[in-house]
Amino acid sequence: MTPTAILSIQEAIDTALAAAAVAPIADTVDTVKIGDPARPLTGVVTTFLATGAVIARAAALGANLIITHEPTFYNHRDETGWLERDAVYQAKCRLIEAHGIVIWRFHDYWHSTRPDGIGAGVLGRLGWQQNDTGDWPCVCDVAPQTLDQLAALVKARLRAPAVRVAGPADMVCRRVGLLVGAIGGEVQIGVLGRDDVDALVCGEINEWETCEYVRDAALAGRPKGLIVAGHANSEEDGMAYLAEWLRPHLPGVLVTHVPAGDPLRSL
Repeated sequence: MTPTAILSIQEAIDTALAAAAVAPIADTVDTVKIGDPARPLTGVVTTFLATGAVIARAAALGANLIITHEPTFYNHRDETGWLERDAVYQAKCRLIEAHGIVIWRFHDYWHSTRPDGIGAGVLGRLGWQQNDTGDWPCVCDVAPQTLDQLAALVKARLRAPAVRVAGPADMVCRRVGLLVGAIGGEVQIGVLGRDDVDALVCGEINEWETCEYVRDAALAGRPKGLIVAGHANSEEDGMAYLAEWLRPHLPGVLVTHVPAGDPLRSL
């Protein structure tokens, strides 16, 4: 593919999927959510989630393909029948359509690349190296530090407005598990239950699952640490890495990462 070739949006999507080199995934959510992918491609924006601000920024950049990691319409499968009469949904659709933008989700395939594309970007931002031979969950050796020191480091490197912490503040952490996003309590607890893991950094939790395990772990004489960074904060760097990864595959195309930002604020 030459830099002067005029690609359609669908051709750009097909290029990304081919480069991912992942076998077809049945019932994937990685589909076009809105817009006409037959249109000529004018630019690409990658993001954790296609918020209104991200859509406006893509339009200002002249990009008509937004590659999002998470849903656009408030549920995992982007089902919209229940939203058809909702004013917020209608306004978002009008904004997208006014700028001729296509939104495509790249979730299942990006997580299935080797290494996991999201994980690779987040590890790079944290400055950590995975010391397991497998993929996920990943465990990293870190310089010995207290749980609160580790939490401050994670907050700073992920540029998170806040993180939530469970476990003894002064416990020393040397080996840290990393599970981005919302993988669920059973997997998170499975990592924390390992003898060789001191703490876990994750995206989000159900508050009656993993943090309660951490509270009981202290009573059992097996102190563990939990740092909850927030779903967006834990995966955004994986979509920043996607922009870097995509550029050689789409020569001559402006590919920009636009962060979605944390949707919550702390008082």
